[in-house]
Amino acid sequence: MSELESILKDLVLRGRKKEEKTEEEYFLDYYNKYKSKNEVDESSYTKIPRFYFKVPTKEEVLPHKLREDARAMFIQTRSKQWLDNSELETLWLLLDKHHSPPTSGDEQMINYENFCKVAKLAGPKCKSYLSPVVFAKLQQDDVFGRVSIMSLFNYVMRKVWLHQTRIGLSLYDDAGHGFLCESDLENYIQDLIPTLLQLDGLEKSFHSFYVCTAVRKFLFFLDPLRTGKVRIQDILACSFLDDLLQLRDKELSKDKQKSNWFSATSALRVYGQYLNLDKNQNGML
Repeated sequence: MSELESILKDLVLRGRKKEEKTEEEYFLDYYNKYKSKNEVDESSYTKIPRFYFKVPTKEEVLPHKLREDARAMFIQTRSKQWLDNSELETLWLLLDKHHSPPTSGDEQMINYENFCKVAKLAGPKCKSYLSPVVFAKLQQDDVFGRVSIMSLFNYVMRKVWLHQTRIGLSLYDDAGHGFLCESDLENYIQDLIPTLLQLDGLEKSFHSFYVCTAVRKFLFFLDPLRTGKVRIQDILACSFLDDLLQLRDKELSKDKQKSNWFSATSALRVYGQYLNLDKNQNGML
């Protein structure tokens, strides 16, 4: 009888253990009950349009080509919104014609009334450049509340240059994410070299080292986290691009060339320093 009792007790204990739930099971039960009570019947949740599209890879030929063509059309459309050389010349003539005497020293000035006239005559493209905010920003404590025509025109030219450069850099951004990786920067500077008159004396065999030297400065200062890419916006905001494009000036003084990191003089100096450090001349440091 004692054996039978022990067997029955074991069966009862096993049954109780099976009925006992773990904490996780209890949690899931309560969570599902709570979730079912608080569910909102919102049919629009099932109709939310897709808002994220993964960038197609080069293996996906058709989507990749479609994206390239769409970006090209977008850049072309944006480039038409900026002033070209003839429109800049027209703007300068209008500013010169509508200047407001007397002059301030040697500078011609323009008051707000004539400024508004020029903005209307210049056409719709100039609206963003000739706004009341711009006029207020260019104030120079003039007695008559005028601004310098030269300062205004330089401001417009600078804005146009930034927009054009932004578009030019975007052409090297294959993914269209607003970043340039090391190879993109190398291609950009390589294509830029023929337009830099101060680099005409460099041998073609030296171009690869020059490109490497120039790109490393961009990456060192503009990519502190070492992600391997630089924002186009940061490139435009810093002075490196100004220094690089300064080499287009054929009459650039020797002092400015020495102080310019991107000049041929500077690149040759850095190259010479590397050669001096390479004691065994095996091309390694």
